[in-house]
Formats: sequence, structure tokens, C-alpha cells
Amino acid sequence: MNFIKGWYVIYTKSRYEKKTAQVLTEQNFKVYLPLNKTISQWSDRKKKVEKPLFSSYVFIYLETIKDYLRALAIDGVVVFIKFGDRLVRVLDEEINRIKLFLNEFSEVELRGSLEIKVGEKKKITSGPFENYECEIIKIDNKEKICVRIESLKHSILAEMHSYHLI
Repeated sequence: MNFIKGWYVIYTKSRYEKKTAQVLTEQNFKVYLPLNKTISQWSDRKKKVEKPLFSSYVFIYLETIKDYLRALAIDGVVVFIKFGDRLVRVLDEEINRIKLFLNEFSEVELRGSLEIKVGEKKKITSGPFENYECEIIKIDNKEKICVRIESLKHSILAEMHSYHLI
């Protein structure tokens, strides 16, 4: 395997993302678990909770092939995400974009790229994604911005006012 250091994606056991990220961190790995702040509704109350943005995904920065093998042995790690026979490597810029996006917006909605309809292309004029191209999607009569994170094969959606677009 031709290994390049960088960010990779681990697939975890179901609902095991936080625990896996914690154990990896304790083992001195650099880990990123994007958490989405949402409001959960129970029959008697509402509560703000942080849920993983990407179900069963944890991002890990690997320096060497030894790190890869060591991470595979951690409880909760099922497999590294691959497309074909190649490990998915996520660019630093994409990790930073996800971080900025989650800092700017709450209750972010994640859609698989197959669900995204091709829409009008715009440019964002302010915020952490200033000057980025995006697609507009209508969902429940609300305008949503779609910022594609190509290497993850997902798109991130958030509500944004039209005056932020040209």
C-alpha cells in the first residue's frame, strides 16, 4: 500500500463514534468527530444534544502505515472507509471547512449525494464559506445551501438567507 500521511475516515460500530474517538485520543491519535447540535424531542421535554454529523464516521490523522494498523486494533473501529481498493483520504481544507460550517450553523442536515438534486449554482458572499460555489436546494419550502465535500461523497446542508448569495 502506498501510504500518504493525512486525514482518513474510520467506520465505527453503530452509535460508537464518541467512545471510539475518545479511545483513539487516549492512544495519542489526532482525531476529529464532527458533532451537530440538535434539539431532541421526547414526550415530556426537549433537550439540546450533540450527535455525530456523519453516522459511524470518525476522522483520524495518520502519520504512518503503523498508525493505520494500530488504529485498526482499537475497540469500536470496524474498518477504514475505502473507495475501491483505496483508502479515502480527506484533505485538511475539507476538515477545516466542516469545522467552520459547524461553527457557523446549528441543526445541520446531512444528505447522501444521491439525494441531492442539481440546482441553481451561487457564490457565498459572507461567512466561513465566502467565495465558495454552492447549490441551492428547496426542502420544505426553505432555501438550503449545499456545500459539496467531494471526497466524503456527502453534502452538507444549512439554512442561509439569500442576501448571502450572488
